[in-house]
Parts: sequence; structure tokens; C-alpha cells
Amino acid sequence: MSNASLWGVLLGFFVMMNAPTAGAEQTPDFDLGTGGGGGKGQTSGLKIGVVDGAALMEKVAQREQTSKKLEREFSARQKKLKAEEEEVNKIKDRLVKEEGVLSEEEKAKLAKEGQKRFLDLRNAEAEYSQDFNQTRNEEQQKLFKIVIEAVQAVARDENYDLILDKGAALLARDSINVTAKVASKLESGEGSSKASKKP
Repeated sequence: MSNASLWGVLLGFFVMMNAPTAGAEQTPDFDLGTGGGGGKGQTSGLKIGVVDGAALMEKVAQREQTSKKLEREFSARQKKLKAEEEEVNKIKDRLVKEEGVLSEEEKAKLAKEGQKRFLDLRNAEAEYSQDFNQTRNEEQQKLFKIVIEAVQAVARDENYDLILDKGAALLARDSINVTAKVASKLESGEGSSKASKKP
């Protein structure tokens, strides 16, 4: 299972920790630290950061466990499908190689068997694909939750008002990138979800 297929997740999230006070009537200028003259990640009193969500998904410790879980659950079915595909191909090859030897009745019987097994195989493959994708997506959501919890931990510890994925920002200075801080939370296990620790 390739990283591109399993972990190609589009991330875009916002973490709001401290909303502006009710008395703040001015609309904040969200220049994301692109030269508006404010402090580091600061615009109109807001502390803002960005993260590389895709890179953080790569750093979740439970990712390897997820890959192994998917392999355990689906490897047997995958091998069975592969074996059946080989049997269908054998039938097809026999029809070609023994065309001049088999009787019309034998060829008709073999062709009927091959067609039935081929259709059954395609149905089984479709069910396998649906089940695999559903389980994979469920596991990805668990990993995503762990990343979100780590982002929220950084926001809470360092009083960020807003943290968003860098893909949602047209431009942001490196100085407001907190990906490394979130990655540190992930490595220490601070962002681990209780649900992810269940067997």
C-alpha cells in the first residue's frame, strides 16, 4: 500500500482558542504576517500560526500500526482474489490453447464456467475495494484526530488564537509556522487520542 494512496489526505483546519473580546469592533486585518507591520504572527491582537498538515500526518506514530492493521484485515482476501484471478486466466488460456482439441460441448461448458467465475471475481473485487476504502478512511480519521489534538495542544500552551493549515493561506511567513512544535507534541504522545490507543 503506497503512501500516496493511503495518506494522500487534503487537510484544511482551523483551531480557534481565544475569540476576540465582545468589545472589539474593528475588523482584524488577516495579512498572516506578510508585511503588515505586526508582530510575529500577530494581526489586530490575534496570535496566528500555520502548520503543514500533510507533513504532520506522516509523523503520527500510530500510522505504522494503521498500515499493519489494514494488512492484517485485508491481506487474506487480497490473496484469495489473486488466486481466483489466476484460475480464471487458466480457463481462458485453455480455451485458446485447446480450441482444436475440445469438443463444442466442452468448449461451451468451459466458457460458461469461465464467464461465471469472471463475473463473481469482479463482484468480489468491488466488495473488497469498498470495504478496504471504508476501513482505510475510518483509520485516517483517527490519525487526523490525533493531529488536531496536537495542534490544539500547541494553541492552548502558547495562547494561539488561530492555527490553520498552510494550504489555506495564500502566503505566510516561516516565522509563524508551528509545524515543528506540533510534531514535537506528536512525538511525545501529547496529541494521542484515547480512541487511537484501543486495540
